[in-house]
Amino acid sequence: MADQIGQGLTLRGVQAEVDATIHALGGYWPPLANLARLLEECGELARAVNQTEGHKRVKPGEAPVSASEELGDALYVLLVLANSLGVDAETALSVVLAKVRARASEPLP
Repeated sequence: MADQIGQGLTLRGVQAEVDATIHALGGYWPPLANLARLLEECGELARAVNQTEGHKRVKPGEAPVSASEELGDALYVLLVLANSLGVDAETALSVVLAKVRARASEPLP
């Protein structure tokens, strides 16, 4: 999928591809289950970042965790959750970016 994104695939297109994979695997879980999956993936991402950037080190015999892989997992599950809630992630991100841009252009107090 990374090669496809580089070739002009939009967030909306990625969301559609995630939808296709979920249907191929048997369908969506309920939104609360998808939220739990997202939180689990965020925890795994936190562990990976903490192993490389924080005080938590890899224990002897423990495999190091890849922040890149865990971030990819979290993004995938985030799009699964968006799909299960009927949210267009591209539109949602555009709205947030506009809000942040407006804040960034406001004068500081």
